Amino acid sequence: MSYELNEDQLQIQDLVRRVAREKVAPRADEIDRTAEYPHDMYALLKELGLFTLPFPAEYGGTGSLLSACIAVEEFGRVCYNTGYLLVVQWIPFGAILAGGTAAQKERWLPGLASGDLRGALSLTEAQSGSDVSGIKTTARRSGDGYLLNGAKIWCTNSHIADFILVAARTVDEAGNHTGINLFIVERTTKGLTIGREEDKLGARGVPSCPLFFDDAVIPLDARLGPESGEGFKITMEALNSSRPIVAARAVGLAQGAIDHAVEFIQNRVAFGQNVSEFQGMRWMLADMVMKTEAARQLVYRTASMVDAGASGKELAKMAAMAKCYASDVAMQVATDAVQMFGAAGISSEYPINRYFRDAKVVQIIEGTNQIQRNIIADCVLGRAKSKR
Repeated sequence: MSYELNEDQLQIQDLVRRVAREKVAPRADEIDRTAEYPHDMYALLKELGLFTLPFPAEYGGTGSLLSACIAVEEFGRVCYNTGYLLVVQWIPFGAILAGGTAAQKERWLPGLASGDLRGALSLTEAQSGSDVSGIKTTARRSGDGYLLNGAKIWCTNSHIADFILVAARTVDEAGNHTGINLFIVERTTKGLTIGREEDKLGARGVPSCPLFFDDAVIPLDARLGPESGEGFKITMEALNSSRPIVAARAVGLAQGAIDHAVEFIQNRVAFGQNVSEFQGMRWMLADMVMKTEAARQLVYRTASMVDAGASGKELAKMAAMAKCYASDVAMQVATDAVQMFGAAGISSEYPINRYFRDAKVVQIIEGTNQIQRNIIADCVLGRAKSKR
């Protein structure tokens, strides 16, 4: 399978690269330092019409996940947070597109596509991050709707989202659990409280907050899919298909760290010569470039598989490999880049420490790399037997 970019993808790459360098890069350090939501960057993405990039043409998109990965990579190369603005919009869009009713799509997707609406997804709880089956938040059937109770953590974009897709365990009127479902919860819903923004290590420009539900009344038509949890399963498959986008963010981080390291060592002199002339530096850089290109090709291949219609076990393994490998590479490359900067690498005067912190985040979010390794092993060996 060839991963040569077509003409449309090359045009997207060129456009986003120019915009990233000219308009996004000058803001990147400030966004990270202040940890304030970058409204100007959101407006820029809206103006460029990028919020539907991976989705079908009927919504104004290209219908190509590879195109989306290219855009995220280019933004991540200069500012992880600006690329993140795309991803947090794409996740609820993809979920509703995959598992929503015609009425839900009609109500929410046009606004997400234009950027007039913002969304968020909330799965994680204090005791169930990687263990989605351990969700404790409940949606108890009550009349023509549900009463939502429980708490969530690390809900990114929730402070500004118009609605949040919330995972909850449904309970019928007799008290029986009927499955895990996703509910479209509007931010103004009575009984929903959004907590203070977390002070994060990286990805600081797109805040994450805890959520608290106290008998929040949710209408019946806010549920995605049948109550048996089928909508949740469909949505999880959609999220699996979007995992290469997370990996593309990691590739962008790695390439950006390389860019900064090259510029630094070419302009720094020690022992009467440029630091870039030292063999140790050259070999370190060669390893960084090799690993990053290998990660890029793995991501592009996986995204191409999604575009070709791959799903299920075949895609799960590749998506896990792409996310795990690319984010591990981003962390290794960023660490080596900091080392190449020497003492300057730990100073806030230089942006390289931002890449180091953001790379650490990508190893954890959207399924930790330990979970990704479990997925890969399960695809090869079958699921491990319980020791209970």
